[in-house]
Amino acid sequence: MQGWSPPTAMSEQRPRHSPRPSHDAAQPTTTPAPAEPSRRRFLQSAAAAAALGASPHLHAQNAPPTSAEPAAPMPVPAPAQPVQLQINGHEYTLHIEPRVTLLDALREYVGLTGTKKGCDRGQCGACTVLVDGRRINSCLTLAVMHDGERITTVEGLASATSLSPIQTAFIERDAFQCGYCTPGQLCSATACLSEFAAGDASAATTDVRTRPMQLTDAEIRERMSGNLCRCGAYVNIVAAVRDAHAPKA
Repeated sequence: MQGWSPPTAMSEQRPRHSPRPSHDAAQPTTTPAPAEPSRRRFLQSAAAAAALGASPHLHAQNAPPTSAEPAAPMPVPAPAQPVQLQINGHEYTLHIEPRVTLLDALREYVGLTGTKKGCDRGQCGACTVLVDGRRINSCLTLAVMHDGERITTVEGLASATSLSPIQTAFIERDAFQCGYCTPGQLCSATACLSEFAAGDASAATTDVRTRPMQLTDAEIRERMSGNLCRCGAYVNIVAAVRDAHAPKA
């Protein structure tokens, strides 16, 4: 029985069935570059990593509060208090919270919806009313601050039988389109005429130390500049205020 013999040195150097090298001109061989990951696979991996990182945060947000966490206290409403308001010649006694604005008190508690809520920030003038003859933005003041004062809204400009001169002029000059800003425009124009009659100067007055001599268009535009008209009826509004100041003969 023949025993196993170790490989010879020749067999270690060359495999038994290895092909002989060819004498023809061999082309240089290049090692193929590793395949780059496709764009879709990269985006899928990135999305999976982002979802995995966000899941603990979402779980923490959606987790129900534990019994050890104290519950947030419920806000306690301010107690209502009585307020006496004289609106358009009538006495009103309201029981409202101190933080209710005069605009909300007029609309929601008294039911006078002629005064409009536009921007609710004192920038458009749609909520203009008269308080003791002085025009203010009712959205920027609290109702409790005007206890006992005389308030005039657009509903109180006309008498029982006729419109006021400024209301008539607005109709004749077609000084409104959608009509939303008209109540504030009418109240502001009423105060504008009263202020000029009292000799109050404006930024358009040439010499503020003297009484303005004439209510020019520039004076009207300056005195009405706090009331915005989104329809752009400014030309007719100026004409209406001018007619109400100097009615035609």
